[in-house]
Amino acid sequence: MALILLIETATKSCSVSLASDKKIIATKQEVNEHYSHAEKLTVFITELFKNQDFTIQDLDAIAVSKGPGSYTGLRIGTSTAKGICYAIDKPLISISTLKAMAFGMTQKEKSDLYCPMIDARRMEVYNAFYNSSNKEIRGVQADIITKESYEKELEQKVLFFGDGANKCKEIIKHSNAKFIEEIYPSSKDMVALAMQKYANKDFEDVAYFEPFYLKDFVAGKKA
Repeated sequence: MALILLIETATKSCSVSLASDKKIIATKQEVNEHYSHAEKLTVFITELFKNQDFTIQDLDAIAVSKGPGSYTGLRIGTSTAKGICYAIDKPLISISTLKAMAFGMTQKEKSDLYCPMIDARRMEVYNAFYNSSNKEIRGVQADIITKESYEKELEQKVLFFGDGANKCKEIIKHSNAKFIEEIYPSSKDMVALAMQKYANKDFEDVAYFEPFYLKDFVAGKKA
Protein backbone atom coordinates (compact mmCIF):
# COMPACT_ATOMS: atom_id res chain seq x y z
CA MET A 1 0.00 0.00 0.00
CA ALA A 2 1.31 3.41 -0.96
CA LEU A 3 1.64 6.16 1.64
CA ILE A 4 1.13 9.53 -0.06
CA LEU A 5 1.25 13.12 1.16
CA LEU A 6 -1.24 15.33 -0.70
CA ILE A 7 -0.90 19.11 -0.95
CA GLU A 8 -3.59 21.55 -2.14
CA THR A 9 -2.84 25.31 -2.25
CA ALA A 10 -4.47 26.50 -5.48
CA THR A 11 -7.01 28.82 -3.79
CA LYS A 12 -7.77 30.31 -0.38
CA SER A 13 -7.79 26.76 0.95
CA CYS A 14 -4.56 25.41 2.42
CA SER A 15 -5.14 21.68 2.66
CA VAL A 16 -2.87 18.69 3.28
CA SER A 17 -3.69 15.01 3.78
CA LEU A 18 -1.97 11.72 4.44
CA ALA A 19 -3.44 8.69 2.72
CA SER A 20 -2.62 5.01 2.53
CA ASP A 21 -4.19 3.09 -0.33
CA LYS A 22 -7.52 4.98 -0.68
CA LYS A 23 -7.97 5.63 3.03
CA ILE A 24 -7.35 9.09 4.46
CA ILE A 25 -5.26 8.87 7.62
CA ALA A 26 -5.23 12.55 8.59
CA THR A 27 -6.11 15.96 7.13
CA LYS A 28 -5.33 19.55 8.05
CA GLN A 29 -6.98 22.38 6.16
CA GLU A 30 -8.04 25.97 6.50
CA VAL A 31 -9.74 28.51 4.23
CA ASN A 32 -8.21 31.92 4.79
CA GLU A 33 -9.04 35.14 2.93
CA HIS A 34 -5.41 36.23 3.30
CA TYR A 35 -3.96 33.18 1.51
CA SER A 36 -1.85 32.05 4.47
CA HIS A 37 -0.16 29.15 2.67
CA ALA A 38 3.37 30.42 3.33
CA GLU A 39 2.73 30.45 7.09
CA LYS A 40 0.53 27.36 7.40
CA LEU A 41 1.63 24.74 4.87
CA THR A 42 4.77 23.38 6.52
CA VAL A 43 3.12 23.62 9.94
CA PHE A 44 0.16 21.56 8.72
CA ILE A 45 2.47 18.94 7.20
CA THR A 46 4.41 18.63 10.46
CA GLU A 47 1.17 18.23 12.41
CA LEU A 48 -0.01 15.43 10.12
CA PHE A 49 2.82 13.21 11.29
CA LYS A 50 2.21 13.75 14.99
CA ASN A 51 1.00 10.64 16.82
CA GLN A 52 1.60 8.46 13.74
CA ASP A 53 3.62 5.27 13.56
CA PHE A 54 5.60 6.55 10.58
CA THR A 55 7.61 9.60 9.56
CA ILE A 56 7.98 11.68 6.42
CA GLN A 57 10.79 9.34 5.38
CA ASP A 58 8.21 6.56 4.99
CA LEU A 59 6.29 8.35 2.24
CA ASP A 60 6.10 6.63 -1.13
CA ALA A 61 5.17 9.78 -3.08
CA ILE A 62 4.07 13.40 -2.80
CA ALA A 63 1.02 14.63 -4.73
CA VAL A 64 0.42 18.30 -5.43
CA SER A 65 -2.53 20.16 -6.92
CA LYS A 66 -1.18 21.64 -10.16
CA GLY A 67 -3.81 24.31 -10.86
CA PRO A 68 -5.22 26.40 -12.28
CA GLY A 69 -5.54 28.82 -9.39
CA SER A 70 -3.61 31.38 -7.40
CA TYR A 71 -0.14 31.98 -8.83
CA THR A 72 1.43 32.43 -5.40
CA GLY A 73 -0.47 29.55 -3.84
CA LEU A 74 0.54 27.16 -6.60
CA ARG A 75 4.18 28.26 -6.36
CA ILE A 76 4.24 27.62 -2.61
CA GLY A 77 2.60 24.21 -2.91
CA THR A 78 4.84 23.12 -5.77
CA SER A 79 8.09 24.30 -4.18
CA THR A 80 7.19 22.56 -0.91
CA ALA A 81 6.31 19.32 -2.68
CA LYS A 82 9.51 19.43 -4.73
CA GLY A 83 11.59 20.10 -1.65
CA ILE A 84 10.21 17.01 0.08
CA CYS A 85 10.70 14.89 -3.06
CA TYR A 86 14.35 15.91 -3.25
CA ALA A 87 14.90 15.41 0.49
CA ILE A 88 13.56 11.85 0.63
CA ASP A 89 14.11 10.87 -3.01
CA LYS A 90 10.47 10.05 -3.77
CA PRO A 91 8.35 10.70 -6.89
CA LEU A 92 6.10 13.70 -7.53
CA ILE A 93 2.49 13.31 -8.68
CA SER A 94 0.47 16.23 -10.05
CA ILE A 95 -3.32 16.41 -9.93
CA SER A 96 -5.57 18.81 -11.82
CA THR A 97 -7.26 21.08 -9.30
CA LEU A 98 -10.52 21.17 -11.24
CA LYS A 99 -10.56 17.41 -11.92
CA ALA A 100 -10.11 16.69 -8.20
CA MET A 101 -12.91 19.13 -7.33
CA ALA A 102 -15.19 17.43 -9.84
CA PHE A 103 -14.31 13.97 -8.55
CA GLY A 104 -15.13 15.01 -5.00
CA MET A 105 -18.48 16.45 -6.03
CA THR A 106 -19.52 13.34 -7.97
CA GLN A 107 -19.36 11.47 -4.66
CA LYS A 108 -21.89 13.87 -3.09
CA GLU A 109 -24.29 15.16 -5.76
CA LYS A 110 -25.91 13.72 -8.88
CA SER A 111 -25.83 15.63 -12.16
CA ASP A 112 -25.28 15.11 -15.88
CA LEU A 113 -22.30 17.47 -15.96
CA TYR A 114 -20.06 18.94 -13.27
CA CYS A 115 -18.45 22.36 -13.65
CA PRO A 116 -15.94 23.24 -10.91
CA MET A 117 -15.23 26.98 -10.92
CA ILE A 118 -12.30 28.87 -9.42
CA ASP A 119 -12.78 32.60 -9.03
CA ALA A 120 -10.51 34.73 -11.18
CA ARG A 121 -10.60 38.48 -11.69
CA ARG A 122 -13.79 40.46 -12.22
CA MET A 123 -16.35 38.28 -14.07
CA GLU A 124 -13.81 35.63 -15.03
CA VAL A 125 -13.61 32.05 -13.78
CA TYR A 126 -11.30 29.09 -14.38
CA ASN A 127 -13.43 26.05 -15.13
CA ALA A 128 -13.88 22.78 -17.00
CA PHE A 129 -16.69 20.28 -17.53
CA TYR A 130 -16.72 16.64 -16.41
CA ASN A 131 -19.29 13.87 -16.56
CA SER A 132 -20.36 11.63 -13.69
CA SER A 133 -17.42 9.29 -14.42
CA ASN A 134 -14.97 12.19 -13.98
CA LYS A 135 -14.18 12.21 -17.70
CA GLU A 136 -13.26 15.64 -19.04
CA ILE A 137 -15.97 16.80 -21.45
CA ARG A 138 -14.59 20.28 -22.07
CA GLY A 139 -11.06 21.30 -21.17
CA VAL A 140 -9.86 23.94 -18.73
CA GLN A 141 -10.56 27.52 -19.78
CA ALA A 142 -10.64 31.01 -18.38
CA ASP A 143 -14.18 32.23 -19.16
CA ILE A 144 -15.76 35.65 -18.82
CA ILE A 145 -19.32 34.96 -17.69
CA THR A 146 -22.27 36.35 -19.68
CA LYS A 147 -25.95 35.43 -19.99
CA GLU A 148 -25.05 33.32 -23.03
CA SER A 149 -22.34 31.30 -21.29
CA TYR A 150 -22.55 27.49 -21.47
CA GLU A 151 -25.70 27.33 -23.62
CA LYS A 152 -24.56 24.04 -25.20
CA GLU A 153 -23.63 22.42 -21.88
CA LEU A 154 -26.94 23.53 -20.34
CA GLU A 155 -28.85 21.28 -22.70
CA GLN A 156 -28.10 18.85 -19.86
CA LYS A 157 -28.28 19.35 -16.11
CA VAL A 158 -25.12 21.12 -14.94
CA LEU A 159 -23.88 21.49 -11.38
CA PHE A 160 -21.75 24.64 -11.02
CA PHE A 161 -19.71 24.77 -7.82
CA GLY A 162 -16.67 26.41 -6.29
CA ASP A 163 -15.82 29.94 -5.21
CA GLY A 164 -16.44 31.10 -8.78
CA ALA A 165 -20.04 29.86 -8.81
CA ASN A 166 -21.32 32.84 -6.84
CA LYS A 167 -20.79 35.38 -9.64
CA CYS A 168 -22.24 32.97 -12.19
CA LYS A 169 -25.42 32.40 -10.19
CA GLU A 170 -26.31 36.06 -10.56
CA ILE A 171 -26.03 35.95 -14.36
CA ILE A 172 -26.83 32.45 -15.61
CA LYS A 173 -30.56 31.82 -15.24
CA HIS A 174 -31.43 28.40 -16.59
CA SER A 175 -33.61 25.57 -15.33
CA ASN A 176 -30.79 23.06 -15.89
CA ALA A 177 -28.28 25.07 -13.84
CA LYS A 178 -27.70 24.30 -10.18
CA PHE A 179 -25.18 26.23 -8.06
CA ILE A 180 -23.28 25.32 -4.91
CA GLU A 181 -21.19 28.17 -3.55
CA GLU A 182 -18.24 28.34 -1.15
CA ILE A 183 -16.74 25.02 -2.24
CA TYR A 184 -12.95 25.00 -2.18
CA PRO A 185 -10.41 22.46 -3.42
CA SER A 186 -9.39 19.90 -0.81
CA SER A 187 -6.49 17.49 -0.61
CA LYS A 188 -9.05 14.83 0.40
CA ASP A 189 -10.51 14.90 -3.11
CA MET A 190 -7.07 14.18 -4.60
CA VAL A 191 -6.60 10.78 -2.94
CA ALA A 192 -8.19 8.39 -5.46
CA LEU A 193 -6.68 10.23 -8.44
CA ALA A 194 -3.22 10.25 -6.84
CA MET A 195 -3.38 6.56 -5.97
CA GLN A 196 -4.30 5.73 -9.56
CA LYS A 197 -1.36 7.75 -10.89
CA TYR A 198 0.96 6.08 -8.38
CA ALA A 199 -0.18 2.63 -9.51
CA ASN A 200 0.46 3.63 -13.13
CA LYS A 201 3.83 5.19 -12.23
CA ASP A 202 2.57 8.43 -13.77
CA PHE A 203 5.15 10.72 -12.18
CA GLU A 204 6.42 14.22 -12.93
CA ASP A 205 10.02 15.23 -13.55
CA VAL A 206 10.75 16.92 -10.24
CA ALA A 207 13.38 19.22 -11.73
CA TYR A 208 11.22 20.57 -14.54
CA PHE A 209 7.64 20.37 -13.28
CA GLU A 210 5.75 23.67 -13.22
CA PRO A 211 2.16 24.33 -12.11
CA PHE A 212 -0.57 24.96 -14.66
CA TYR A 213 -1.19 28.67 -14.18
CA LEU A 214 -3.46 29.02 -17.26
CA LYS A 215 -2.72 32.75 -17.32
CA ASP A 216 0.48 34.71 -16.86
CA PHE A 217 1.07 36.27 -13.48
CA VAL A 218 0.18 39.95 -13.26
CA ALA A 219 1.53 41.80 -10.25
CA GLY A 220 -0.90 44.13 -8.55
CA LYS A 221 -0.03 47.69 -7.65
CA LYS A 222 0.02 48.75 -4.04
CA ALA A 223 -2.51 51.37 -3.07
